[in-house]
Amino acid sequence: MKNLSIVLLLMLSSFTVQAKDKFNHCWSHYTGWEPWAYADSSGIVKKWADKYGISIEVKLINDYIESINLYTTTDTCDSVTATNMDALTIPAVGGIDSTAIIVGDYSNGNDGIVARKADSLIDLKGRTVRLAEFSVSHYMLSRALGTVGMKERDINVQNQSDADIASVFVSDDMGAVVTWNPPLQVVMNTPGAKLLFDSSKIPGEIIDITFAKTNGDERFKKALAGAWYETMAVMTSKGKKSKDAIQHMATVAGGTLPEFMAQLKTTAMFYDPKEAVDFTSSEKLIDTMNYVRQFSFDSGLYGNGASSADLVGIEFPSGKVVGDPKNIKLRFNTYYMSSAARGEL
Repeated sequence: MKNLSIVLLLMLSSFTVQAKDKFNHCWSHYTGWEPWAYADSSGIVKKWADKYGISIEVKLINDYIESINLYTTTDTCDSVTATNMDALTIPAVGGIDSTAIIVGDYSNGNDGIVARKADSLIDLKGRTVRLAEFSVSHYMLSRALGTVGMKERDINVQNQSDADIASVFVSDDMGAVVTWNPPLQVVMNTPGAKLLFDSSKIPGEIIDITFAKTNGDERFKKALAGAWYETMAVMTSKGKKSKDAIQHMATVAGGTLPEFMAQLKTTAMFYDPKEAVDFTSSEKLIDTMNYVRQFSFDSGLYGNGASSADLVGIEFPSGKVVGDPKNIKLRFNTYYMSSAARGEL
């Protein structure tokens, strides 16, 4: 009965928006999202768009936070790639009701804190640490500092776009940054750089997802899921096609094939949609989002008017809601991934 209710809700939601046939999917550089580049250039996205009688433009937005802002405040992006925390603190808090279409991976070492002239996190005390402020990097920094009894007030946080963070670090002999791959790998290859903490210490907490607006067109959402999992099948196949696909992703990311393969090793990719369904349906995800929303509220990311971390409701596949059930703005839904697993897209 519950699954039937979800399907009916999804069907009804498709009639709540203005009909259109052209859609924009926005993504930014990150190892777990580079497959969108191949899906687009190979014609896989077009194939699935054609199946549903629509057209999809895949747009690379070089600044990650800007891509989420565009999704939140303009019609530029009908869907976007974002982490679980950033989807909560930007579109959800901003009033945009979003649904996780594809839970693609979690960072398992793909995000890191790197510094020169430092041997441990303690050595960052009093120093400037650059990061994309209020992004998941900020979250990981807070988690990391907590492991050594430090707080954010013990350092000086400076906002830095992910598009420039690697070059800034390279030119600063006292540099300290929090970033993700591909720039993390550039930073790590800088003479004197030392990795002080990475996301493998908090597995399953930094989750990389493709979100779409909940009342968006169902054809668009299904086409995205279909294109993604066909791309995953290419990546995990053996032979020239798989190698060529991954080489293309490496090139678009600005690195070599060995570099990109190394990045994939620190990305817990859900190549099989069933794995994504199991992860999204787990109780651990609820625990993670409780931790994330409390951090977000404590950090002021809910805005000055928020009185508690319950401002925004977050809904999970079981139907459980944390936060305000009358203000659900972030939904973890396994419908599209389950459909892909059953071959029903």
